[in-house]
Amino acid sequence: MRACCRRPRVAMVTVGRRIAAALLMAAALPLARGFSLPLQRPADCGDNRYFEVSRLACRSCGAHQRQSGSGSSCVCQPGYRMVSSNGGSSVICEKCPGNMNGVSQDGWNCIICPKGLTSEGKCKCLNDEILVERSVDGVLLDEALCIRCNGSEQSFSAPDASGNRCVRCEQTFINVSKSCDCNSPNTLTGGLCFSATESLPPKALPTVRFGQLGITLRSAWFLKNLQSSASACLLYSNLTACQALGNMCVMNMNSLSSSNTDACGLFQYIYINTARLGNVHSIAYWRQNLPWLYYGDQPGLASQVLEANNFPSIFSFKGTDKDVKLQFVAASFDAAGNFLKWQGLEGGILQLCPDTQTKLNAAYAFGTTYQQSCKISLSKILLEFANPVFYDLFLEYNGDDGQQYLWAVPVLNLNLQYSEMFVNQGVNMNNWLLTRRFFLVDALSGKENDLGKLPRVIRIASKITISIRLVSHTQRGTIYPPLVTIAYTDVLVQNPETQSVMVSFSVSYEMNQSEAQVQTDITLGVLGGLAVLWSLLKTAGWKRRTGNSVIDLQTLFKFLLFYAGDLANVFFIITVGTGIYWLVFFKAQQFVSVLLPLPSEEEDFVTYIACAFSLKALQFLQLLVSQLTIDIFFIDWERPKGKVLKAVEGEGVIKSAAAPVSIWRTYFIANEWNEIQTMRKINPLFQVLAVLFFLEVVGFSNLALMDSSSSLTRGSESYIAPWSRILRFGVAAALWLAIALIQILFFSVFYERFIEDKISQFVDLCCMSNISVFLLSHSCFGYYIHGRSVHGHADTNMEEMNMNLKREAENLCSQRGLLPNTDGQTFQISISRKMRLHYDRIHETLMRKRGPARLLDSSANTFEQSTRAYNTMNKFLSSFIDHVHKEMDYIVKDKLLLERILGMEFMEPLEKSLFYNDEGQSFSDVLYYGNETTLLIFDILFFSVVDLASQSFVLAAILTYLQQEIFRFIRNTLGQKNLASKTLVDERFLI
Repeated sequence: MRACCRRPRVAMVTVGRRIAAALLMAAALPLARGFSLPLQRPADCGDNRYFEVSRLACRSCGAHQRQSGSGSSCVCQPGYRMVSSNGGSSVICEKCPGNMNGVSQDGWNCIICPKGLTSEGKCKCLNDEILVERSVDGVLLDEALCIRCNGSEQSFSAPDASGNRCVRCEQTFINVSKSCDCNSPNTLTGGLCFSATESLPPKALPTVRFGQLGITLRSAWFLKNLQSSASACLLYSNLTACQALGNMCVMNMNSLSSSNTDACGLFQYIYINTARLGNVHSIAYWRQNLPWLYYGDQPGLASQVLEANNFPSIFSFKGTDKDVKLQFVAASFDAAGNFLKWQGLEGGILQLCPDTQTKLNAAYAFGTTYQQSCKISLSKILLEFANPVFYDLFLEYNGDDGQQYLWAVPVLNLNLQYSEMFVNQGVNMNNWLLTRRFFLVDALSGKENDLGKLPRVIRIASKITISIRLVSHTQRGTIYPPLVTIAYTDVLVQNPETQSVMVSFSVSYEMNQSEAQVQTDITLGVLGGLAVLWSLLKTAGWKRRTGNSVIDLQTLFKFLLFYAGDLANVFFIITVGTGIYWLVFFKAQQFVSVLLPLPSEEEDFVTYIACAFSLKALQFLQLLVSQLTIDIFFIDWERPKGKVLKAVEGEGVIKSAAAPVSIWRTYFIANEWNEIQTMRKINPLFQVLAVLFFLEVVGFSNLALMDSSSSLTRGSESYIAPWSRILRFGVAAALWLAIALIQILFFSVFYERFIEDKISQFVDLCCMSNISVFLLSHSCFGYYIHGRSVHGHADTNMEEMNMNLKREAENLCSQRGLLPNTDGQTFQISISRKMRLHYDRIHETLMRKRGPARLLDSSANTFEQSTRAYNTMNKFLSSFIDHVHKEMDYIVKDKLLLERILGMEFMEPLEKSLFYNDEGQSFSDVLYYGNETTLLIFDILFFSVVDLASQSFVLAAILTYLQQEIFRFIRNTLGQKNLASKTLVDERFLI
């Protein structure tokens, strides 16, 4: 019974769930279509529909209704009055009675219109009448009245702009006709009346030329105001009209042409015809009543304006606020010629790009090169600059009497045309035509037919540059008058929401760099000449060391290589000196006497760095090749101790033979030599990290900014000036040199003296191992390290070795030197040609098989031949050192002072070789150790070239360290192969 009852309940629940699921699916269907709606605009609705703002769509108006002027509601059709209205389509209209043909101005009542209807079905009156629909107490009249305004002498009244009131008519009407009418032959223009007997300006041409687009527009603003402004300015000296006329000339880019009827032509016409009025403030170019637009109307005056007079005030990098700031002041006007106000430029008045107040105001800190650029939407420009503002710019200063004065700042408009030529776009200052007034955005003159609509074209000041020039040889921060350079961009308005324009604002500082350039050229010429002489001396020394007296192509090539390295040093000295000079004298000065070169003036400096790097890289590669091809041999002085029994192959007998000498001492010296091949006087990794630490962490990189601050830190809100490439190189090079010098001093004075001197230790090790090193860096020149043990042998046990060291410490044995009773172990050697030929004959046999054969698969003949050649070379060199070969003997002597200075030998080894005492251990010249200067300069130049290309000290540091490691690896690998090849030491034993 219970089971039967449960089944219907289960069935009902199942059905309910299915219905709920179906409802949910039906509700989800609209969501699946997405949240979209059709796009409709008020203009799409037509006359019989309105745009409903709550739905963002068009809806139909009711009966006898049409769209209102705003498009967002409905109004009654002509001949119908409103009965009720709640907005939108909630309007009820009722047809007016047949005897009342019109509707009142508010649309609520029907009324009789005696003088006709407008297109909207409302009453109208004549031009000199006003419409009256209600009595004084507000009662609606049955019939509208058209009342004529009294234009007689007692009242001089006329309808106002709305046609609802009688007001006093414009004064020019009264002056000309003694009434409110301007009848023929008088002239009515721009709402003003001019007498036929007065001399009017020529008929105005109300056009604006947009040269970048090739468009000439008939401007609605010019059509309305140009003729009247010119006439009122000329005839009545109306100050506002004169300012408005000047503004229209500025909107036409101050361009002057053969036509004298455009805005600038009319301005020039009035300027000439008002000469009798005199000038303002004794300025020849500023006519009484007129705005000051030009510094004369002929090109060629720019140099006098910009350079004839100095600005009366002085500036400094450290002083009072007025000394370190440019106090610009602008007089601003609206398009109609009304004076607005005096205003300072701080706060971003001329900067179209938005930014913080601190960064915007940094543009006027004296000595700070300022750059700002951004892309601005056209819709934003139209919204914020609907009405143009015109500026007359001045620079404020205090006179000797304590009075505040203003110095007019000239403007160089790059869009100005003089006789159809862009005279201001050239570099010749004498062709420039300077002006005064400017604007930022003109969205007014580009309106063609209706001033209430969007303009067809707008003109934007896309690039504004304020240039400050320092007077030459000044010591007190005296400058020439600043120059504002403006480039305008014409934009054809199509879709303001999607259109944008790039704008920039900058302040640059410059001075005449010709004297510095001349001094640099003189220095380069003198040092370059000395480099030629020095390279010739090096070439002569190289010729003597190679034993070749014939001048051939190889000699010329070698001279060019020497000259490349010396000329690289010349460029390096000049660039480092220049960079440090500007760094010290620009950043440390209080009263300004020097300014940094402009980026365009830094090109020669960058070229010098590039030349220095290229030439130094060539010298470095030549150095690398020469070190990888030196001839080297380890002379083993050890002699066999006793004899051993040895089986003779093939004969089956045992014979006694000399005990073999251990090769491990030679392997040991070879490994030590291999280790010191790339040893340097500085730690490259520490050098790179230290330079990067001081630049990026401590903040020395901030000294490379083109501003007057010498602080190492900058606040997060502070403006960051652009980098100066000269200062950037100067800071980096100075840090590299300073840190390297500290490392070298530490290495030479402390580390090598008290901790470890690997070069001296290598010489000592050679002596303890009873092995000498014979080096030839040239054909007939090289180095000799005398490692012959004073104890006779070095293959001994620990006890005897310690005993030998003790005897040597107590001076119980002879000295280590090559000559008796001397300590000289290192020599520069200049060998005779005969000695070299004999060396080459043995060496040729030695080099037939480069290095020893494989221990397991080599042929016995090759191995024996190599061993025999090695023993022959060892025997020959040891006998040569022992003066055995009288025909190839040598003498030991000291080098002359001049020989040491010039790095060459005056005596030629004709019969005997020459051994020069070398206390400076100059055999390190075939190692990295002896060429630290070349390596350091190459690293500095590599770092600087990468930084100048990338503007990143971090990237430059990383790449510099990588190139150091790459070349060190190449030097180690190839140097090890050369060592194994020349000394017969198996490369597998070189660790």
